[in-house]
Amino acid sequence: MTPLFSRGPFSRRGPGRAGLVTLICGALAAGGLTAAGVAALAPGAASASSHREAPLISGTPQYDNTDLYAFVSPDKPDTTTIVADWIPFEEPAGGPNFYTFADDAQYDIHIDNNGDAKDDLIFRYTFKTHTKNGNTFLYNTGVVKSLDDPNLNITQTYDIDLLRLKHDRVAYRTRLAEDVPVAPSNVGKASMPDYAKLRSQAIYKTAGGATTFAGQADDPFFADLRVFDLLYGGNLSEVGNDTLKGYNVNTIALQVPTDLIRESSKQPVVGIWSTTQRRNAQGYYTQVSRLGNPLVNEVVNPQRDKDKFNASQPAYDAQFLKNVTNPELPRLIEQIYKIKAPSEPRNDLVDVFLKGVKGLNQPPYVRPSEELRLNTSIEPSMHPKRLGVLDGDNAGFPNGRRLTDDVVDEALQVMEGSLVGMKNNLGDGVDKNDQNFEKYFPYVAEPTSGSRGPLAKGTTAGTDVRSQLGDALQPAGSSGGSRSGNTVLIAASAASGAAGILLLGTAVGWWRRRIRRPY
Repeated sequence: MTPLFSRGPFSRRGPGRAGLVTLICGALAAGGLTAAGVAALAPGAASASSHREAPLISGTPQYDNTDLYAFVSPDKPDTTTIVADWIPFEEPAGGPNFYTFADDAQYDIHIDNNGDAKDDLIFRYTFKTHTKNGNTFLYNTGVVKSLDDPNLNITQTYDIDLLRLKHDRVAYRTRLAEDVPVAPSNVGKASMPDYAKLRSQAIYKTAGGATTFAGQADDPFFADLRVFDLLYGGNLSEVGNDTLKGYNVNTIALQVPTDLIRESSKQPVVGIWSTTQRRNAQGYYTQVSRLGNPLVNEVVNPQRDKDKFNASQPAYDAQFLKNVTNPELPRLIEQIYKIKAPSEPRNDLVDVFLKGVKGLNQPPYVRPSEELRLNTSIEPSMHPKRLGVLDGDNAGFPNGRRLTDDVVDEALQVMEGSLVGMKNNLGDGVDKNDQNFEKYFPYVAEPTSGSRGPLAKGTTAGTDVRSQLGDALQPAGSSGGSRSGNTVLIAASAASGAAGILLLGTAVGWWRRRIRRPY
């Protein structure tokens, strides 16, 4: 199956893609953006985003996995980096209660290093929230200059445990890190003028040579999610816009020595997925969210299976097989846009999705299961291509997933038949993230600041409005300050305050007269 992902008939044609016909085809298949979900079942199309993908988890965003990435670290090729995100659609200015990991959850990163669909390693993150002053509504009570600043009122710390399993039971447990600080939500430039410094303080070296980060980040997934408005508005009028631009997520990033997670240099393929377990009233933990190849549960599984999938394990994925062999989305695209759906059953999707691509990231003796699979022996690309393996870049998607991989376009092409001779050049019109990713760990972009947006009318950057207030209140005839146009607004505000005081006085007088009456 490897030749299907070679430079041959599936190579991109570069500049030729920019034509109007290509754009229209991309928009048509963008109806297939939801197809990214079904195609997400194929490693060649195996990942996108899982925002609010199931009925139960959509109501509890703290426990909701949104994306999973895994790649050989470009600046440290003897290590592997895993990035897992939670809490979809974080509005940057969403205070006063900003975004925290849940205290009653276990956030797990699972490793299957022999292809048997069972855990060999689990990296478990557990969080604790701390409040310095419960008598204020503020997240921060002043300017925050460091993670231990007294002005940062709400803070979080976390522990990491490494669990080694044998026969589905924990054989060894190792504490890798304890009381590591979490990078806070980016309240705004007045509260956190040097957010980059706060982020750097949240990067921590653990026992065993790993590096960890937990905190807020820009949502790295890019796509136009208006697809759910009957496939981009029903007439393709709603395409080409990164719907996730400006939103943040909570990120866990872990960089580990590759030898720690793979079975051996001779068997370098690892399967990875993330889950969330929530503690119930009896004190037991129940799995409520699962993510390997994200859009799988969002648009591949029908309503009846979504919550079941979130509670399931890869070893039992055969129960969802029909959702892959007879996917809904291609038929929906054919109905609306007359693009012929590939013939069913879709064994091309089953083979690639459940096993990995033979000769690329399929482990020997693989047990079919839904995992994000990474061949850790393939070195990082000097010049990554956004279409990964489909464009001859074997270090990219579906061999794991890098932050820059355009999984939606890959998913569309595979979903609409690239692997069964129905060549196409499809895309969704959104080819990259709105923010640049970083070159070093944790690689994700800094979160969008809560102070984004236009300045107040009549002000400019760097203007100290407080001094204008002082000028506006100078006594008549005084020499202090100048009366600029900006002071009109301040004076109006002061007049409004005076009017309020007069109104209050009138109300008090009325109340006093009323209580003197006998009734």
